[in-house]
Amino acid sequence: MKVFVIAGEASGDKLGGALMAGLKSLRTDVTFDGVGGTLMQAEGLVSRFPMDELSVMGLAEILPKYRALKARIREMADAIIATQPDVLITIDSPDFCLRVARLVKAASDIRTVHYVAPTVWAWRPKRAKKMAHHIDHVLALFPFEPPYMQAAGMDCDFVGHPVVAEAVATQAEADALGEGTVVLVLPGSRRGEVTRLMERFGDAVGKLAAEIPDARFVIPTTANVHELVAEQVQRWPVPVTVLPAGSPDKAAWFRRADVALAASGTVSLELAANGTPMVIAYDMAWLSRIIISRMLLVDTVTLVNLVSETRVVPEFIGADCQAGPIAQAVLDVLADPSAQQDAMALTMQRLGQGGEPPGLRAARAVLERMPQPPVKDQ
Repeated sequence: MKVFVIAGEASGDKLGGALMAGLKSLRTDVTFDGVGGTLMQAEGLVSRFPMDELSVMGLAEILPKYRALKARIREMADAIIATQPDVLITIDSPDFCLRVARLVKAASDIRTVHYVAPTVWAWRPKRAKKMAHHIDHVLALFPFEPPYMQAAGMDCDFVGHPVVAEAVATQAEADALGEGTVVLVLPGSRRGEVTRLMERFGDAVGKLAAEIPDARFVIPTTANVHELVAEQVQRWPVPVTVLPAGSPDKAAWFRRADVALAASGTVSLELAANGTPMVIAYDMAWLSRIIISRMLLVDTVTLVNLVSETRVVPEFIGADCQAGPIAQAVLDVLADPSAQQDAMALTMQRLGQGGEPPGLRAARAVLERMPQPPVKDQ
């Protein structure tokens, strides 16, 4: 069985590596071709070019590389059409991957699978119908997504979210970090959002320190924002522990924290996996704020709220992202985290915790949906 697989960023490489491992456990004859990072290469992929070439985000970053990316799209489509794999699996990175799939479908009947459903339930719902012209099967991370994809004409299976397979620290490791009320502060992993949020998060932290004498504030960072965060916290009114990327203590701090103040995103699921209650706050450029507010189809952007079908996680988005209300919400959650604890447990259950690993479920879904060869007459 020949599988051509493409991932364009680190999160996709992680999904792809787990999917490939799952396919290898279910089929002894599987071979791989395509593009991926170190985790996919560890499962046997010889990447046709470095995955980092595709890991660009934002208009300013994409424009200088537009011609090169366009050439890579054509190159990948031509390679797939020439090698005729049994299935093409594209992983996230829709701006690149779906363009490749479109060219492949226009010139062949190769089966196409896209891993990670677009957030049509949140905004731009017409994306699903456009995808259906060149995607046969979608692997979804959230249990509420399949009906949207199926209504557009694609097969779709919920295969579980990778957060359920992530290791969490033990309680003993968390307890070893000491006493006091620990507030985890998570201002994002992109420089733009960190720049927008740090001043307001710092003001909120100052208000919390005045109300919680034993409070300890910890900020885990990623490599691309560590220096920026370390510089910004120098202006904060209280001492803060800034963890560098790859810190061995990160998992323990997530487990140890009593509450988190976090930017919107998948980090809410990482907090839920650790049972850490949270307050979500986020802002964006004023034009993006106006456009997205008009396009948004849901009344919450917090994944724990969406998956659990509750609204127990407070969120302060756009113009509401103000230090005073944020700090008060953190104090309220600390006083009574019980509703959030129930919602987080339900979220993890619905995302597949305790079941088959998502990579194996995804592999099984791919194989089960593959067309069966015709039975020859005897």
